[in-house]
Amino acid sequence: MRLRDYFPDGAIAIENAVKDWQQAIDFSMEALLKQHYITHEYIDAIKASTLNHGPYYILAPGVAMPHARPENGALKTGLSLVLLNHSVLFPACDEPVKLLIGLSAANSDAHIGAIQALSELLCEEENINRLLTANSEAQLRNIIAEA
Repeated sequence: MRLRDYFPDGAIAIENAVKDWQQAIDFSMEALLKQHYITHEYIDAIKASTLNHGPYYILAPGVAMPHARPENGALKTGLSLVLLNHSVLFPACDEPVKLLIGLSAANSDAHIGAIQALSELLCEEENINRLLTANSEAQLRNIIAEA
């Protein structure tokens, strides 16, 4: 599967601003929830884990990949991507986050392909910068389609 194949309809979006990190999590998981990739419990598990363990899912400066364990409500394997026009701070982290890549993995093996495809995109600093400075959802989709 190619990276773009992991994104259901509506899973790539730009949001102007969020009031806090919890709302950023909500936005990053919204398409996965609507498309029945995850349950509400999955989102709650991400928030609880963030409060208990900090934002362990920050991958690079400005980039986070919120996720929880499969048994917490992951129904299908998929990805979402939300770019914030105004970054948000997560608890116990000084690094503002602007790009959230939501991950849902139906089981512990299912996410390997998605992570591999994503890591190929994110291993190039230029690609991260292109994602962080994109001006439209179409531009984000194009960057992902090229991966």
